Order: sequence, then C-alpha cells, then structure tokens
Amino acid sequence: MPVELLVSIVARGLPATISDSVSIDKLRVLRAARLVEADIPSPDSEGGAAIVHQITFEGRTLLERLKADKDIV
Repeated sequence: MPVELLVSIVARGLPATISDSVSIDKLRVLRAARLVEADIPSPDSEGGAAIVHQITFEGRTLLERLKADKDIV
C-alpha cells in the first residue's frame, strides 16, 4: 500500500532512495497524489533508483491524520 511506503520513508529519513520496482510504482502513486516530491526513473527504464526529496504539506497532513486515527507513526 502506498501509504505504508510513505510511513517507511519518514522513518528512514530524507533523502530516501527507493530501488525496488514495486516500491517505485507505489512512489509514483504518492507523487501523483502530491504527497511527496521525488525523482523517479521512467517506467520503461530498466533498473535505477528513485530519490524522495521531500514530504509535501499534504503528505505531512495525511501522516498526522493517520497518527491520530491509528497511532501508526
């Protein structure tokens, strides 16, 4: 689930490097939702890593709501 990836990125710290293809696909969803700012390799490229530079205001707001609702962060 993309939100779980967002939580793990926060736990790791920024900048975060994501290299496995499944997580990169989840990261694409997070970036499309404007929850993170990240450099992501194109889907047709083989290999490569994504770098998450920032959790956006919207991403931090979502994390705060999750923390209040589920105490997961």
